[in-house]
Amino acid sequence: MNAARRRSERTIGVQPTGLRRVRQLAGAYLALTKPQVIELLLVTTIPAMFLAGRAIPSPWLMLATLVGGSMAAGSANALNCVIDADIDKVMNRTKRRPLVRDSVPRRNALLFGLVLGAGSFVMLYFTVNPLAAVLAVATILFYIFVYTLVLKRRTAQNVVWGGAAGCMPVVIGWAAVTGTVQWPAFVMFAVIFFWTPPHTWALAMKYREDYERAGVPMLPVVATPEHVARQIVIYSWVMVGWTLLLVPATSWLYAVFALAAGTWFLFYAHGLFRQVRQGAKTKPMALFHRSNTYLMVVFCALAVDSAIGMPALGLPF
Repeated sequence: MNAARRRSERTIGVQPTGLRRVRQLAGAYLALTKPQVIELLLVTTIPAMFLAGRAIPSPWLMLATLVGGSMAAGSANALNCVIDADIDKVMNRTKRRPLVRDSVPRRNALLFGLVLGAGSFVMLYFTVNPLAAVLAVATILFYIFVYTLVLKRRTAQNVVWGGAAGCMPVVIGWAAVTGTVQWPAFVMFAVIFFWTPPHTWALAMKYREDYERAGVPMLPVVATPEHVARQIVIYSWVMVGWTLLLVPATSWLYAVFALAAGTWFLFYAHGLFRQVRQGAKTKPMALFHRSNTYLMVVFCALAVDSAIGMPALGLPF
Protein backbone atom coordinates (compact mmCIF):
# COMPACT_ATOMS: atom_id res chain seq x y z
CA MET A 1 0.00 0.00 0.00
CA ASN A 2 2.88 2.39 0.84
CA ALA A 3 4.56 1.59 -2.46
CA ALA A 4 1.33 2.35 -4.34
CA ARG A 5 1.02 5.65 -2.44
CA ARG A 6 4.59 6.64 -3.36
CA ARG A 7 3.96 5.80 -7.02
CA SER A 8 0.78 7.88 -6.94
CA GLU A 9 2.64 10.83 -5.41
CA ARG A 10 5.39 10.60 -8.03
CA THR A 11 2.73 10.46 -10.75
CA ILE A 12 1.20 13.78 -9.76
CA GLY A 13 4.62 15.32 -9.18
CA VAL A 14 4.10 16.30 -5.55
CA GLN A 15 6.60 15.56 -2.83
CA PRO A 16 4.63 14.41 0.22
CA THR A 17 6.94 16.19 2.69
CA GLY A 18 6.70 19.43 0.72
CA LEU A 19 2.91 19.24 0.54
CA ARG A 20 2.69 18.61 4.27
CA ARG A 21 4.95 21.56 4.96
CA VAL A 22 2.77 23.86 2.88
CA ARG A 23 -0.35 22.66 4.65
CA GLN A 24 1.26 23.02 8.05
CA LEU A 25 2.48 26.52 7.27
CA ALA A 26 -0.91 27.59 5.92
CA GLY A 27 -2.57 26.10 8.99
CA ALA A 28 -0.17 27.97 11.28
CA TYR A 29 -0.94 31.33 9.68
CA LEU A 30 -4.64 30.55 9.79
CA ALA A 31 -4.34 29.71 13.49
CA LEU A 32 -2.82 33.14 14.12
CA THR A 33 -6.14 34.70 13.07
CA LYS A 34 -8.08 32.60 15.66
CA PRO A 35 -10.80 31.37 13.23
CA GLN A 36 -13.20 30.35 16.02
CA VAL A 37 -13.26 33.93 17.30
CA ILE A 38 -13.86 35.26 13.78
CA GLU A 39 -16.71 32.79 13.28
CA LEU A 40 -18.47 34.18 16.35
CA LEU A 41 -18.03 37.74 15.09
CA LEU A 42 -19.56 36.88 11.73
CA VAL A 43 -22.62 35.41 13.46
CA THR A 44 -23.41 38.94 14.66
CA THR A 45 -22.34 40.91 11.58
CA ILE A 46 -24.78 39.36 9.11
CA PRO A 47 -27.91 39.85 11.29
CA ALA A 48 -26.86 43.46 11.87
CA MET A 49 -26.83 43.95 8.11
CA PHE A 50 -30.28 42.36 7.82
CA LEU A 51 -31.67 44.62 10.53
CA ALA A 52 -30.12 47.74 9.00
CA GLY A 53 -32.17 47.35 5.84
CA ARG A 54 -35.03 45.26 7.28
CA ALA A 55 -34.39 42.96 4.32
CA ILE A 56 -31.82 40.56 2.89
CA PRO A 57 -28.78 42.64 1.87
CA SER A 58 -27.02 42.35 -1.46
CA PRO A 59 -25.00 39.09 -1.55
CA TRP A 60 -22.01 41.00 -2.91
CA LEU A 61 -22.20 43.54 -0.08
CA MET A 62 -22.43 40.76 2.50
CA LEU A 63 -19.47 38.94 0.97
CA ALA A 64 -17.33 42.08 0.81
CA THR A 65 -18.20 43.03 4.38
CA LEU A 66 -17.51 39.55 5.71
CA VAL A 67 -14.19 39.24 3.89
CA GLY A 68 -13.05 42.70 4.95
CA GLY A 69 -14.29 42.17 8.50
CA SER A 70 -12.60 38.78 8.72
CA MET A 71 -9.33 40.31 7.57
CA ALA A 72 -9.62 43.03 10.22
CA ALA A 73 -10.39 40.51 12.97
CA GLY A 74 -7.60 38.24 11.75
CA SER A 75 -5.20 41.18 11.84
CA ALA A 76 -6.10 42.06 15.43
CA ASN A 77 -5.84 38.44 16.53
CA ALA A 78 -2.49 37.86 14.82
CA LEU A 79 -1.00 41.00 16.37
CA ASN A 80 -2.41 39.90 19.72
CA CYS A 81 -0.58 36.59 19.33
CA VAL A 82 2.67 38.47 18.73
CA ILE A 83 2.28 40.62 21.84
CA ASP A 84 0.99 37.85 24.09
CA ALA A 85 3.43 35.12 23.04
CA ASP A 86 4.98 35.11 26.52
CA ILE A 87 1.57 34.61 28.12
CA ASP A 88 0.53 31.92 25.65
CA LYS A 89 3.69 29.98 26.43
CA VAL A 90 2.75 29.37 30.08
CA MET A 91 -0.98 28.74 29.62
CA ASN A 92 -2.12 25.20 28.87
CA ARG A 93 -5.06 26.53 26.86
CA THR A 94 -2.82 28.49 24.46
CA LYS A 95 0.52 26.68 24.47
CA ARG A 96 -0.13 25.13 21.06
CA ARG A 97 -0.47 28.47 19.27
CA PRO A 98 1.92 29.00 16.32
CA LEU A 99 4.36 31.43 17.97
CA VAL A 100 4.70 29.21 21.02
CA ARG A 101 5.51 26.21 18.85
CA ASP A 102 7.78 28.29 16.56
CA SER A 103 5.63 27.36 13.59
CA VAL A 104 5.80 30.96 12.40
CA PRO A 105 8.66 33.41 13.07
CA ARG A 106 7.63 36.34 15.26
CA ARG A 107 8.67 38.87 12.62
CA ASN A 108 6.60 37.11 9.96
CA ALA A 109 3.56 37.00 12.25
CA LEU A 110 3.88 40.75 12.88
CA LEU A 111 4.12 41.46 9.16
CA PHE A 112 1.19 39.13 8.47
CA GLY A 113 -0.99 40.96 10.97
CA LEU A 114 -0.08 44.38 9.59
CA VAL A 115 -0.72 43.31 5.99
CA LEU A 116 -4.09 41.84 6.93
CA GLY A 117 -5.04 45.08 8.67
CA ALA A 118 -4.04 47.24 5.71
CA GLY A 119 -5.80 44.86 3.36
CA SER A 120 -9.01 45.02 5.39
CA PHE A 121 -9.04 48.83 5.11
CA VAL A 122 -8.52 48.74 1.35
CA MET A 123 -11.10 45.99 0.88
CA LEU A 124 -13.80 47.74 2.90
CA TYR A 125 -13.02 51.23 1.58
CA PHE A 126 -13.37 50.32 -2.08
CA THR A 127 -16.02 47.59 -1.93
CA VAL A 128 -18.22 48.71 0.98
CA ASN A 129 -17.79 52.32 2.11
CA PRO A 130 -15.22 54.55 3.87
CA LEU A 131 -17.08 54.53 7.20
CA ALA A 132 -16.93 50.74 7.46
CA ALA A 133 -13.22 50.83 6.60
CA VAL A 134 -12.42 53.45 9.25
CA LEU A 135 -14.43 51.59 11.90
CA ALA A 136 -12.55 48.37 11.13
CA VAL A 137 -9.14 50.02 11.53
CA ALA A 138 -10.29 51.77 14.72
CA THR A 139 -11.31 48.35 16.08
CA ILE A 140 -7.88 46.87 15.36
CA LEU A 141 -6.12 49.80 17.03
CA PHE A 142 -8.40 49.64 20.08
CA TYR A 143 -7.92 45.89 20.49
CA ILE A 144 -4.14 46.13 20.28
CA PHE A 145 -3.32 49.39 22.06
CA VAL A 146 -6.13 49.64 24.60
CA TYR A 147 -6.98 46.03 25.43
CA THR A 148 -3.82 44.01 24.74
CA LEU A 149 -1.14 46.53 25.71
CA VAL A 150 -2.89 48.48 28.49
CA LEU A 151 -5.83 46.66 30.07
CA LYS A 152 -5.19 42.94 29.82
CA ARG A 153 -2.24 42.71 32.23
CA ARG A 154 -3.24 45.56 34.54
CA THR A 155 -6.88 45.29 35.59
CA ALA A 156 -9.54 42.71 36.36
CA GLN A 157 -11.90 44.84 34.28
CA ASN A 158 -9.87 44.03 31.16
CA VAL A 159 -12.58 42.11 29.34
CA VAL A 160 -15.29 44.58 30.35
CA TRP A 161 -13.78 47.56 28.56
CA GLY A 162 -11.50 45.67 26.19
CA GLY A 163 -14.49 43.66 25.02
CA ALA A 164 -15.72 46.74 23.18
CA ALA A 165 -13.56 45.65 20.24
CA GLY A 166 -15.63 42.49 19.89
CA CYS A 167 -18.79 44.61 19.73
CA MET A 168 -17.71 46.56 16.67
CA PRO A 169 -18.63 44.03 13.94
CA VAL A 170 -22.34 44.83 14.40
CA VAL A 171 -21.60 48.54 14.01
CA ILE A 172 -19.51 47.85 10.91
CA GLY A 173 -22.28 45.67 9.49
CA TRP A 174 -24.85 48.41 10.07
CA ALA A 175 -22.55 51.03 8.52
CA ALA A 176 -21.96 48.79 5.51
CA VAL A 177 -25.66 48.85 4.64
CA THR A 178 -26.62 52.38 5.65
CA GLY A 179 -23.40 54.38 5.51
CA THR A 180 -24.29 55.71 8.97
CA VAL A 181 -24.41 54.55 12.59
CA GLN A 182 -27.87 54.76 14.17
CA TRP A 183 -29.39 53.79 17.51
CA PRO A 184 -30.07 50.09 16.76
CA ALA A 185 -26.36 49.66 16.02
CA PHE A 186 -25.51 51.08 19.44
CA VAL A 187 -28.04 48.78 21.10
CA MET A 188 -26.55 45.71 19.39
CA PHE A 189 -23.12 46.96 20.46
CA ALA A 190 -24.36 47.10 24.07
CA VAL A 191 -25.85 43.60 23.88
CA ILE A 192 -22.46 42.13 22.98
CA PHE A 193 -20.69 44.47 25.42
CA PHE A 194 -22.67 43.08 28.36
CA TRP A 195 -22.55 39.53 26.95
CA THR A 196 -18.73 39.48 26.90
CA PRO A 197 -18.04 39.42 30.68
CA PRO A 198 -20.31 36.42 31.49
CA HIS A 199 -18.94 34.62 28.43
CA THR A 200 -15.29 35.29 29.24
CA TRP A 201 -15.45 34.98 33.03
CA ALA A 202 -17.08 31.56 32.71
CA LEU A 203 -14.08 30.48 30.61
CA ALA A 204 -11.68 32.11 33.07
CA MET A 205 -13.28 30.26 35.99
CA LYS A 206 -12.34 27.02 34.27
CA TYR A 207 -8.80 28.16 33.41
CA ARG A 208 -8.17 30.26 36.52
CA GLU A 209 -4.80 28.62 37.23
CA ASP A 210 -3.69 29.32 33.67
CA TYR A 211 -4.38 33.03 33.99
CA GLU A 212 -2.83 33.17 37.45
CA ARG A 213 0.34 31.47 36.21
CA ALA A 214 0.52 33.94 33.32
CA GLY A 215 0.02 36.94 35.61
CA VAL A 216 -3.20 38.05 33.92
CA PRO A 217 -5.58 39.52 36.55
CA MET A 218 -8.80 38.09 35.21
CA LEU A 219 -11.66 38.52 37.68
CA PRO A 220 -11.70 34.82 38.74
CA VAL A 221 -8.00 35.18 39.63
CA VAL A 222 -8.42 38.18 41.95
CA ALA A 223 -11.95 37.62 43.31
CA THR A 224 -13.83 34.83 45.05
CA PRO A 225 -15.91 32.42 42.95
CA GLU A 226 -19.07 33.79 44.60
CA HIS A 227 -18.21 37.35 43.57
CA VAL A 228 -17.48 36.23 40.00
CA ALA A 229 -20.74 34.28 39.77
CA ARG A 230 -22.67 37.26 41.14
CA GLN A 231 -21.11 39.55 38.54
CA ILE A 232 -22.04 37.04 35.81
CA VAL A 233 -25.67 37.15 36.96
CA ILE A 234 -25.71 40.97 37.04
CA TYR A 235 -24.21 41.36 33.58
CA SER A 236 -26.55 38.67 32.23
CA TRP A 237 -29.62 40.56 33.43
CA VAL A 238 -28.36 43.80 31.88
CA MET A 239 -27.57 41.97 28.63
CA VAL A 240 -31.07 40.53 28.37
CA GLY A 241 -32.53 43.95 29.09
CA TRP A 242 -30.60 45.48 26.21
CA THR A 243 -31.81 42.79 23.78
CA LEU A 244 -35.38 43.91 24.53
CA LEU A 245 -34.49 47.50 23.59
CA LEU A 246 -34.29 46.27 19.99
CA VAL A 247 -38.01 45.43 20.00
CA PRO A 248 -39.02 48.86 18.57
CA ALA A 249 -36.91 48.13 15.48
CA THR A 250 -38.24 44.59 15.07
CA SER A 251 -41.50 42.66 15.35
CA TRP A 252 -43.17 40.33 17.82
CA LEU A 253 -41.17 37.42 16.35
CA TYR A 254 -37.84 38.78 17.56
CA ALA A 255 -39.38 39.84 20.88
CA VAL A 256 -40.55 36.28 21.58
CA PHE A 257 -37.17 34.72 20.80
CA ALA A 258 -35.22 37.37 22.70
CA LEU A 259 -37.37 36.91 25.78
CA ALA A 260 -37.29 33.11 25.62
CA ALA A 261 -33.53 32.95 25.03
CA GLY A 262 -32.92 35.47 27.79
CA THR A 263 -35.01 33.50 30.28
CA TRP A 264 -33.16 30.33 29.32
CA PHE A 265 -29.72 31.88 29.80
CA LEU A 266 -30.63 33.60 33.07
CA PHE A 267 -31.81 30.27 34.43
CA TYR A 268 -28.35 28.78 33.94
CA ALA A 269 -26.50 31.90 35.11
CA HIS A 270 -28.46 31.80 38.37
CA GLY A 271 -27.81 28.07 38.53
CA LEU A 272 -24.05 28.65 38.44
CA PHE A 273 -24.34 31.27 41.19
CA ARG A 274 -26.41 28.90 43.32
CA GLN A 275 -23.89 26.09 42.88
CA VAL A 276 -21.02 28.36 43.90
CA ARG A 277 -22.84 29.61 47.01
CA GLN A 278 -23.67 26.06 48.08
CA GLY A 279 -20.11 24.89 47.53
CA ALA A 280 -21.26 22.35 44.97
CA LYS A 281 -19.22 21.25 41.97
CA THR A 282 -19.56 23.84 39.23
CA LYS A 283 -19.34 23.53 35.45
CA PRO A 284 -18.57 27.06 34.21
CA MET A 285 -17.74 25.78 30.72
CA ALA A 286 -21.37 24.72 30.35
CA LEU A 287 -22.39 28.36 30.78
CA PHE A 288 -19.59 29.42 28.42
CA HIS A 289 -20.95 27.21 25.64
CA ARG A 290 -24.53 28.24 26.38
CA SER A 291 -23.50 31.88 26.04
CA ASN A 292 -22.45 31.16 22.45
CA THR A 293 -25.77 29.48 21.78
CA TYR A 294 -27.65 32.37 23.36
CA LEU A 295 -25.94 34.99 21.22
CA MET A 296 -26.52 32.95 18.08
CA VAL A 297 -30.24 32.54 18.83
CA VAL A 298 -30.76 36.25 19.51
CA PHE A 299 -28.96 37.42 16.39
CA CYS A 300 -30.44 34.72 14.17
CA ALA A 301 -33.86 35.87 15.37
CA LEU A 302 -32.89 39.39 14.29
CA ALA A 303 -31.92 38.13 10.84
CA VAL A 304 -35.05 36.02 10.33
CA ASP A 305 -37.32 38.79 11.61
CA SER A 306 -35.74 41.25 9.16
CA ALA A 307 -35.64 38.83 6.22
CA ILE A 308 -39.35 38.07 6.55
CA GLY A 309 -39.97 41.80 6.49
CA MET A 310 -42.54 41.88 9.27
CA PRO A 311 -43.64 45.40 10.27
CA ALA A 312 -41.57 46.86 13.08
CA LEU A 313 -43.48 47.46 16.28
CA GLY A 314 -42.07 50.94 16.70
CA LEU A 315 -42.74 51.03 20.43
CA PRO A 316 -41.42 54.04 22.36
CA PHE A 317 -38.54 53.56 24.77
